[in-house]
Amino acid sequence: MTDRPQLDLANYLPYLINRLGGALVAAMTDKALAASDLTIDMWRLLAVLSYRGAQRQVDMVAMTSIEASTVSRLVTRLARMGLVTRQRSETSNREVVIELTAKGRSLVERIIPCAHKLEEMAAAGVPAKDMAVVKRSLRRMYDNIARQSR
Repeated sequence: MTDRPQLDLANYLPYLINRLGGALVAAMTDKALAASDLTIDMWRLLAVLSYRGAQRQVDMVAMTSIEASTVSRLVTRLARMGLVTRQRSETSNREVVIELTAKGRSLVERIIPCAHKLEEMAAAGVPAKDMAVVKRSLRRMYDNIARQSR
């Protein structure tokens, strides 16, 4: 037996998460996003707006885990594509509120079934109660890391 530190990559949580995430992003891009000239980060923004309605741009940073400067650039691009609108907040002139347009809503509604199907493919053979534990555990682990980063 050796005393040097060892790491079994095939059983290392960050690697496993990254490998799955990369495969999911590639599949989602190929199957649903590329045809509409969307990136995965653009999709995250559209999905949040679809689910939660109009949002302050600053809040979308936290909801999507995308850097503020990147969110700003992506919102500009999505607005040029006619998928979102930007308006100054009624409560603060410094805040920008982002909202889906009818075109954006229609696009998201076409992509959502593919997103659900991709999640179903990834979870094939995993019991629903185990998936609930996985999702709850991943949220907790993210919170643990985020808390340490503050």
